[in-house]
Amino acid sequence: MLIGVPSEIKDNEARVGLIPSSVHELVHHGHTVLVQSGAGLGAGLTDDDYVAAGAEMVEGPDRIFAEAEMVVKVKEPLAQERKRLRPGQVLFTYLHLAPDPEQTQDLIASRAVCIAYETVTSSSGALPLLTPMSEVAGRLAPQVGAHALEKAQGGRGILLGGVPGVPAASVVIIGGGVSGTHAATIAVGMGARVTVADRSPEALKRLSAQFGNAISTVYSTRAAITELVKEADLVIGAVLIPGAAAPKLVTREMIRTMKKGAVVVDIAIDQGGCFETSHPTTHSDPTYVVDGVVHYCVANMPGAVARTSTFALNNATLPFVLALANHGWREALRRDPHLLQGLNVCDGRITCEPVAAAQDLDFTDPSSMLEG
Repeated sequence: MLIGVPSEIKDNEARVGLIPSSVHELVHHGHTVLVQSGAGLGAGLTDDDYVAAGAEMVEGPDRIFAEAEMVVKVKEPLAQERKRLRPGQVLFTYLHLAPDPEQTQDLIASRAVCIAYETVTSSSGALPLLTPMSEVAGRLAPQVGAHALEKAQGGRGILLGGVPGVPAASVVIIGGGVSGTHAATIAVGMGARVTVADRSPEALKRLSAQFGNAISTVYSTRAAITELVKEADLVIGAVLIPGAAAPKLVTREMIRTMKKGAVVVDIAIDQGGCFETSHPTTHSDPTYVVDGVVHYCVANMPGAVARTSTFALNNATLPFVLALANHGWREALRRDPHLLQGLNVCDGRITCEPVAAAQDLDFTDPSSMLEG
């Protein structure tokens, strides 16, 4: 198979779809890999590294989109990239379609085979290709939140861990899944007073066993979130419903009750965000203020640590890339029902039920696309 890796063009997105060792594996299996010159530089990977691994370097994205049977990316294709997709071409990347009808319509029109990292499942029901970036985003959230709390950034002027005689900041994490757990790990390590809210008794038991008295756990109800948000210095939204738009768990009214200069960090922004006042921002302009509350809603948080994120992502995606390349997309999806769950758009049809529901579109069972 001919596989293409273009440079990412989203604002300050320095990750890359394949690292040289992944290219080496694909070449070893008899595949050809085209990599756009400079695609890996943001992650510290040179063109020479790719050439040594067996890649063919190309200038610009034209040949990649025109010739590659499968395009491997990190972030969702922007409008100019979506116009380049061809019928039958496989796109393997994060898509986050539920809150993005414009992208959805363009992918439908392309008739490409669009497989989303974030909806591929595992035998345990986990999301193995979303997990590494959820881990990174979770660990970043207290860092960026602590920075935003600094007075010069518009925050309250509070040190997350406090000092002797001065209380630490109150950090509330909504969602006790992968990103929430990793956010709690870093927030506790920074010395904050941490509370995690979740609706799953199992998640609360797991968090309690993992952290003991280092955190407080709260069963998440509207009333509980209302009180927690009001007293918090930093609120981290870490809610996920696989493939679907994130629920708006923190309302505008709740935001109005927060302390002036408090901070919210919305990890769920890729799926539309879990704060009613959230809208996507970029690394170039990461924050804005609503009702005196600083909002950090960068839609590609892990891009800030591009090298760590790129290697973590490739560790997870490589087996699936190999399966798609070795067997072709239809056979690979027939063999692996968990990879089949990643099929979001195929030949002009929506094959991910949460996306169809979010946008009131017709849903086609993904298994029906495997004939032929």
